[in-house]
Amino acid sequence: MTAKRLFLLSREDWSLHRKGQLDQLRHQERVREAIRENLSDLISEESIILNQNGQKVKVPIRTLEEVRFRFNRDKQSHVGQGDGTGQPGDIIGRAAPGAGQGPGAGDQPGEDVYEAEVSEEELAAIVFEGWELPDLKQKEPDQLPAERPVFDDIRKRGLMGNLDKKRTYLESLKRTLREGGATPTLLPEDLRFKTWNDRELPQSKAAVFAMMDTSGSMGTFQKWMARAFFYWMVRFLKTRYPYVETVFLAHHTEAMQVTEEQFFHRVESGGTRCSSVYELALQLMETRYPAQQYNLYAYHFTDGDNLPSDNEPTVELIRRLIEACNRVGYGEINPHARSNTLMQHMRSIQHPAFVTATFRSKEDIHPALKHFFSRSTAGEGGSRHATP
Repeated sequence: MTAKRLFLLSREDWSLHRKGQLDQLRHQERVREAIRENLSDLISEESIILNQNGQKVKVPIRTLEEVRFRFNRDKQSHVGQGDGTGQPGDIIGRAAPGAGQGPGAGDQPGEDVYEAEVSEEELAAIVFEGWELPDLKQKEPDQLPAERPVFDDIRKRGLMGNLDKKRTYLESLKRTLREGGATPTLLPEDLRFKTWNDRELPQSKAAVFAMMDTSGSMGTFQKWMARAFFYWMVRFLKTRYPYVETVFLAHHTEAMQVTEEQFFHRVESGGTRCSSVYELALQLMETRYPAQQYNLYAYHFTDGDNLPSDNEPTVELIRRLIEACNRVGYGEINPHARSNTLMQHMRSIQHPAFVTATFRSKEDIHPALKHFFSRSTAGEGGSRHATP
């Protein structure tokens, strides 16, 4: 007769035994909170965008004081602050006026801040929270199979990390009732584990057109803003949508399709005719990326300085592009708030699939990305504009 091992179910609080793990989880949550609070600054950080070696990213985090008791070793009548005469609501400490603020050297202590290192993958996962390709539809004539793990089976053996606690407890309870026991016990045969199978799931094809103005009017700031936006856009697509094709188009008075390397390192020169890039995008959609087989998206960035006679043709081409695409985005980098720009003509377009954004500073990149890659709201009557 073989002896059976018994596992007793207990309600004892084991959190004290897991203090190290809990502290680690708490620290990780503090890091995530710090990243979320500083996303607008981090997402435009030049060292992150230019980092090609997968180095760690440093995030500033304030220290958190632990609550603790201090014992009165002198056995006096007071155990708290002061001499024991304080009342509820009394102020027990006040910083000196202007402590740590203003010019000059101060004499007051500051906050303890340290830098935590996170990987680019961790940072990207937080940045991409809530992002998606809007209105992504299944294109029936041509679908791509994608293998994905699906937890659709329960087995008696498996990894402890995949233990199904609910089913394990139910098995233990049923066996205990069958044996006439009063207190549920846990035996090895009661264990139940979730297991997965790789299944091919259909995934609709999509093409995203990245269109950037490379004319001579695009200065250093405008160039950096456009490249920073497209850097995060391309990284998001490669991370979340492996079958999405990204088409890179650059233009001055003429538009051309370029490689990703050329797109991010192209030198600015020449005049500006924005209609050229919309003409090329429509031509490629008709010949290579038909709307019947592809979900289409187009995002254009410029400084808004367009040939005046080209503004009306550009607007008409955008109207045609909107009819073929799930979403069309127009971003204008205008740090000096000039009024006579292409944006004035863009605002005449009223369509829920058309979104625009104006950029004044680097902090506007993150809100614009969330704006351009957010879910469309059904029933919206006009285009949406994000302004800082």
